[in-house]
Amino acid sequence: MIRKFSFWLVTTIFLVTLANAEAQQPTKVPRIGYLGGVSFSANTARHEAFRQGLRELGYVDGKNIVIDWRSADGKLDRLPALAAELARLKVAVIVTSGGNATRAAKEATNTIPIVMTNDSDPVGDGMVSSLARPGGNITGLSTLAPELHGKRLEILRLACND
Repeated sequence: MIRKFSFWLVTTIFLVTLANAEAQQPTKVPRIGYLGGVSFSANTARHEAFRQGLRELGYVDGKNIVIDWRSADGKLDRLPALAAELARLKVAVIVTSGGNATRAAKEATNTIPIVMTNDSDPVGDGMVSSLARPGGNITGLSTLAPELHGKRLEILRLACND
């Protein structure tokens, strides 16, 4: 459920960004850059959920959008070159999977919007200023929100007492 919600959120953020890109260049098919550190075969469900979310909103890869998939296949030292490649392609947005991919994308561009997913602590890692107001060209989801630790403990305590 959380995974599906996450991809809906990422898709919504993407569409806002895509609308701006389409308004500026109506004759071009928008390109999405997707950057991940692990092989795509390790995350097939996540990638299919991403595609499905886009399809449900009318965006089909190869028809009215193009998704440029890049994976470091577990060799994280490849991420900077892959991120730079996506920046050179002038994609409308870069979607990253994981903190290492987000860092590589941030170092590759400060103008292309970056939508992060599965980033454990983007504030602590210096990717964004805050979760409420990320600033810069990065937004998205965090899998760890330190400010929620107290609430998580409270929920755990309540669950254990029942």
